[in-house]
Amino acid sequence: MKKEFIKRTAVLVLAMGMAIPQLACGRSVSSLNTGEEMQVVDPATLQFPLAEKKTLTGMISYPANTESNPNNRTIFKRLQEATNVEIDWMAIQSDQWGDKIALNMSNPNLLTDFVFTANFSDSDLLRYANYGAIIPLEEYIDAYMPNLCSVFEKYPEYRKMSTSVDGHIWALPWIEQLGADKTAIQTVSEMSFINKKWLDFLGLEIPTTVDEFEQTLLAFKEHASELQQEFHIEGSIIPMSCIVNDGSQDLALLINGFGEGYGDGDQGRHIAVTDSLEVICTATQQGFRDGMEWLHKLYEQDLIDPEAFTQEWSTYVAKGKSGRYGVCFSWDVGNVDNIVDWVPLPALTADTRNITPENGSYTSGYDRGRCVVTAVAREPALVCAWLDQMYAPLQSPQNNWGTYGEDDDFDIFEMSVNDAGEPMLKHAALGDASPVEVREAESVNGPLAILDEYYGVYVTCPDDAQYRLDWIEESFTPDMHTEYVYPNVFMSREDTDRLAVLTPDIARYINECRSRWIMNGCTDNDWNEFLDKLDAYGLEEYLSIFQKYLDSFYQ
Repeated sequence: MKKEFIKRTAVLVLAMGMAIPQLACGRSVSSLNTGEEMQVVDPATLQFPLAEKKTLTGMISYPANTESNPNNRTIFKRLQEATNVEIDWMAIQSDQWGDKIALNMSNPNLLTDFVFTANFSDSDLLRYANYGAIIPLEEYIDAYMPNLCSVFEKYPEYRKMSTSVDGHIWALPWIEQLGADKTAIQTVSEMSFINKKWLDFLGLEIPTTVDEFEQTLLAFKEHASELQQEFHIEGSIIPMSCIVNDGSQDLALLINGFGEGYGDGDQGRHIAVTDSLEVICTATQQGFRDGMEWLHKLYEQDLIDPEAFTQEWSTYVAKGKSGRYGVCFSWDVGNVDNIVDWVPLPALTADTRNITPENGSYTSGYDRGRCVVTAVAREPALVCAWLDQMYAPLQSPQNNWGTYGEDDDFDIFEMSVNDAGEPMLKHAALGDASPVEVREAESVNGPLAILDEYYGVYVTCPDDAQYRLDWIEESFTPDMHTEYVYPNVFMSREDTDRLAVLTPDIARYINECRSRWIMNGCTDNDWNEFLDKLDAYGLEEYLSIFQKYLDSFYQ
């Protein structure tokens, strides 16, 4: 064991490209916890609040223009009081997180006991595990994390999804259940919305086909001056706006009816699963090309916002709040304008009528790499016991959405009681406030679990989630004819590393072509060059890796 300990420690230092004699807080390299042996602690000594105050260190991200000191947030103030554990935070602004966390994870001097909002990919987890920067957690979970164990017992699939092929759990997950299967809130990300106020004023119905949709956008354009006058709109009318290749703000949902109806909803991987359990690249299907050519037709008629390819979120929202959009895309239209004047735009019929649910959505919201415990943690049992408090049924909703009893003018929750007279978090009305902005100001995210059975017992379902669930069930689920989505699988390090090499070139090139073709169109030569280049980037191998794990999943 000692020989293996020294070996892993050396690997860590060499992999980080440094010969560092000392770690943070004066700890030597030899004090790194390799995770080879579990640190056994009497659970009785970890009952909160602790008899004596303890201090742990953690890294966390926070949104720009919100509180930068985590310990000033009400949630962490209450946790410190309840546990007698103080966290010495290294806080990094969210828009700088990607670069800084990579540097911090490669420098033992900058490692903290845990990384609260890691959001690591599978490749990150296995790489950091390989050179010993993080430790395996399965034994600590079983011994010191009863709240998380309870979640795993109720839903064994989450433990399976969190476990790598080597049998280790390298990170603590984020889990959010809202609906299930084809009615889960995650099945449609880039939801499409149409301005019902404009439709009613112009005497138009909600379009159901791509041709009707085109005519509706043309009507918005042709009657722009009337719309401006009627609704007191400052600035030009924009028939349709979006942010191309930007997750929930992308317009991919519009082209789901072309070809066989696969669309291109997975902008990070561009894959879908056929009803015969074959993994395909959505961007190489004829329906994708036809959809791009149709979007180009709309662009040529000035029906798509010319800034859709370059605008930032703040610009997109500012124009939306000015009432200038006829059609827009978002997780929630309330983030862009308001929910009163807008209705979901259901699937459009072209060659067929279909919506492909988001990959991984059938097991609800899940992030495998949300939080890790690092090799510098001198008391990993205490770290895990403290992190387990995040999985308490009354704590998880607060971490995810916000809290009660804030000093400012707005609370996400008020503390109420359920039908049994037990404590329950009741959502406060959002009013005109943006759900995203309000929650960013109060929530802390990190590892957590919110289960469907919690609603009405520990927490009410948030209004914006409930109306979104209703939108999905009423407007989108009826057109989800696809039987399968790609499941959330934990691949081997070899395959994860290989995909980490293949994916950036493939996804980047597809997204570049998406933008270019919407603006300029796609010729036969363009299409053939596109297919040839994807082959050169290793598309066949790329799909075969996904296929291997899909086959294994359904065996």
